[in-house]
Amino acid sequence: MTNRHELTRADILPWAEYAKGRAEHRRRITAIKRNRRVEVGPFVTFYFESFDTMWLQVQEMLHIERGGDAQIPEELAAYNPLIPKGRELVATFMIEIDDPLRRARVLAGLGGVEETAFIEVGGARVGAKAETDQDRTSADGKASSVQFVHFPFTDAEVAAFREPNTRVILGLSHPNYSHMAVLSEATRAALAQDFA
Repeated sequence: MTNRHELTRADILPWAEYAKGRAEHRRRITAIKRNRRVEVGPFVTFYFESFDTMWLQVQEMLHIERGGDAQIPEELAAYNPLIPKGRELVATFMIEIDDPLRRARVLAGLGGVEETAFIEVGGARVGAKAETDQDRTSADGKASSVQFVHFPFTDAEVAAFREPNTRVILGLSHPNYSHMAVLSEATRAALAQDFA
C-alpha cells in the first residue's frame, strides 16, 4: 500500500503499459480494497479510499475513455480530493438497492444522509464532511445513490484509532436510515495506515 496524498501525472502509466498489466493491477488493488469495505445496514456500503484505490480509478477512466494525455488533468482534479491527506479517512458510500422502484422511494427519503455519517473511536464521534464538488442531495430532498465523505480526525482520535483491537464504529444517524457497524480488526488496521 502506498501512503501518499496526491496523484501526479508522473504516477500515471501510458495507456498501452497499463493495458498490458491491467489484470495484475486490478488484482493488486482488489486485495487492498478487501479490508477497506464496510456494510452499514441493509443498503449502504462504505468504500474507504486511498492513494492506491484512486490510482486505479484514474487508470481505469483513462483506459476506458481513451482520452489520452488531455484527459489526465481532469481525472487528477476529480480524484485527488478523495485521497486521505494524513489526518482523515475518506470514503465513497453507495446506497445499493437492486429494485428501481424501491431504490427511488428510499432515496427520496434520504436527503442529507451524507451529513449523518460518523465514526466512533475512543469515546469520540467523528462526523463526516461531505465532498463539496457538488450537492448530492437535491432541492426536493432526494439523495444521490453515491456519496463522498471525509472524516477529519484530531491527533487524539488518530492515536485511539491506531491502537490494536480498538472498537471502531461506523454509522449513519439519518432519521430514515440509522444503522451502525463495528469495523473488523483487519479493517481498522488497514485504515489506520491512512494517517500520516
